[in-house]
Amino acid sequence: MTVSPTRVLFAASLGFFVVIVDVTIVNVALPSIGDDLGASLSDLQWVVDAYVVTFAALLLSSGALGDRIGVARTYSAGMIAFTLASLACGAAPSLGVLLGARVVQGAAAALLLPSSLALVRLAYEDPGDRAKGIATWAAVGGIALAAGPVLGGLLTSAADWRWIFFLNLPVGVIAVVANVHGPRSARVRTPLDLPGQAAAIVGVGALTFAVIEAGHRGVGSAAALSAFAIFALAAAAFVTIERGSAHPAVPFNLFRTPMVGSAIVTGLLFNFAFYGQVFVLSLYFQDVLGHDALVAGLMFLPLTALIAGVNIGAGVLTSRHGPRPPLIAGELTMAIGLLGMLALDASSPTWLVLVLLVPMGVGGGLAIPPLTAALLEALPPERAGLTSGVFNAARQFGGGLGVALFGGLIAGGFVAGMHVALALGAAGVLVGLGLTVAYIDPPSCNCGLR
Repeated sequence: MTVSPTRVLFAASLGFFVVIVDVTIVNVALPSIGDDLGASLSDLQWVVDAYVVTFAALLLSSGALGDRIGVARTYSAGMIAFTLASLACGAAPSLGVLLGARVVQGAAAALLLPSSLALVRLAYEDPGDRAKGIATWAAVGGIALAAGPVLGGLLTSAADWRWIFFLNLPVGVIAVVANVHGPRSARVRTPLDLPGQAAAIVGVGALTFAVIEAGHRGVGSAAALSAFAIFALAAAAFVTIERGSAHPAVPFNLFRTPMVGSAIVTGLLFNFAFYGQVFVLSLYFQDVLGHDALVAGLMFLPLTALIAGVNIGAGVLTSRHGPRPPLIAGELTMAIGLLGMLALDASSPTWLVLVLLVPMGVGGGLAIPPLTAALLEALPPERAGLTSGVFNAARQFGGGLGVALFGGLIAGGFVAGMHVALALGAAGVLVGLGLTVAYIDPPSCNCGLR
C-alpha cells in the first residue's frame, strides 16, 4: 500500500511538534508542579533536564539505530514510547515517577527527531517537492516553540499542569495511525557505538547533576564533588572509546575543521543562553512578578512568535547573502537583548518586559537557520547526517546545562541571580559571535571536508 507524501509529512510533523513543544511547554507549569508535588527549585530543574539531557545524549546513536531497524519502525516505536511516557508524566503520583517518565520521554524524543526528518526525505521523490516538505517540517518546529509556553499556561490555568502531558496522547495516537504503511527504508547494518553512548550518558548526566548541586549546596559539597569526579572519569572514558572505535558516535576529526567545530560550539552556547533564560523567565513571570500561568505563557509570545516568524526571513537572507551576515546579526542582537534585560527587577512593568524580549526573539530567529546551513555546507553529503546528530545533541546539552547553572544562580536571590545568568548568557553568545567572525564562512576560507 502506497501512502501519500502529504500523509507522511503530516505524521512526521506531528512527531517533530511534540518533541519541540515538550521542551518549552513544561516551563510555565513548573510553579504548579512544585506546589502539587512538593518539589524544590533543584527538583524543578530536573523536570526540565531529565528530558533534555536524555534527549541530547541519545541523539548521538538514534540515527544509526534508525538505519538498522528502518525509519518508519523507529518513528512508530519512538512515538508509542513518547505517548506512554506522557501518560505516565500526567498521572505521576510523585516527583520520582515524573522524573523517570521524563527520562523515557527524552529517550523517545531522540528516536523521533531524526526519524521524522528521514520520513519526509523518503516520502518525496522530486527534489523540489522534498525541499518544500522539509521546509514545512521545519516550520512546524517553529510553531511548536511558539505554542509551548502559551499551551502550558492555558492548560495549567484552565485545568491542571497534568494536561500539558495528556495533550500528547491524542497527538501520539493520530501520528502512529498516520504512519501505518509509511515509507520503508533499506536497513543498513550501521554499527552502534554502545560503549561510547553509555559513557556519554553517564558523563552528561553527571555534569548536569554536579552543576545543579553546586548551585544549591555549594561547589565544595560532597554530592557536587563526587558528580564532577564521575563526569571527569566518564569524559576520559568517552574520549578513549571514541578514539579507538572504528565507528565512533562522535568522530573527533570533525573538530579538525574549524568551521564545523565552531558551528557545533556556537550552537551549544546559543542554546545554553536561550533555554537557560526561558527557564528563569518562567519563574520570574510567576514567582517574582506575580502573574498566573496563563499570563506568563502569553508573555513569551514576543519571544517565541518572533523566532518562528524571523526563521523564514533568515532562510531567505542566508540563500541570498550566505550564512555569515544573518548569523552575526542574530548573535549580536541576541547578546544585546540579554544585556538589555539586566534592567529588569522585581518591580518592572509588564510592557518593559515584553519590549525587552523582542531583541532576544529576533536574534534567536536570525541565528539558528544560517548556523545550520553553514554547518551542512561545510560537509560532504555522506557526513551530513552524523554531524547533524552531533550538532543537535550539542545544542540540547547546552540548553540542559543552562537550566542547571541558571537555576542554581537564582536559588541564592532571584533577581541578583537572574542578572548573573543574563550576563553569562550574553557572554556565551558573544563567544559564539567571536567564533563566527573567525571561522564561519569567511570569504577566504576553504573549510569544507570534501
